[in-house]
Amino acid sequence: MRKKILIIIPLFLITGISIYLYSYKGHRNIESETADYTVTVKGLEKEFTFNDSLATAKYQDKTIEVTAIVTAVEPASKGIVISEKIFATFKDSLPKDIAIGRMLKIKGRFLGYDELLQEFKIDQSSLVHQNK
Repeated sequence: MRKKILIIIPLFLITGISIYLYSYKGHRNIESETADYTVTVKGLEKEFTFNDSLATAKYQDKTIEVTAIVTAVEPASKGIVISEKIFATFKDSLPKDIAIGRMLKIKGRFLGYDELLQEFKIDQSSLVHQNK
């Protein structure tokens, strides 16, 4: 009986520590990551139209870069809409000088496609380049 207890207790400790470390792993720094994919809005639309399940599996929680024109700025939510199809939120605040009609390149974590609003969602966005 004592031998079983000496085996079971370390097993529970190892399992508990493993679950804790998996659940509370460090946060990603999307800004410093290299983009997994560089995409266009039309390319995303095409892939999601062809097979949305496959496209979701490919891009979900990946870092992507997109170059497009700003079509709306939403300061209250720290977000922008680019090419009327992608809603991107920034981590801290909107970068300065973002204006409707400007071409920019952003990098962020792809969250998915919102069928209700018919737009792609990106969070933790950062400005890579902006044409003035």
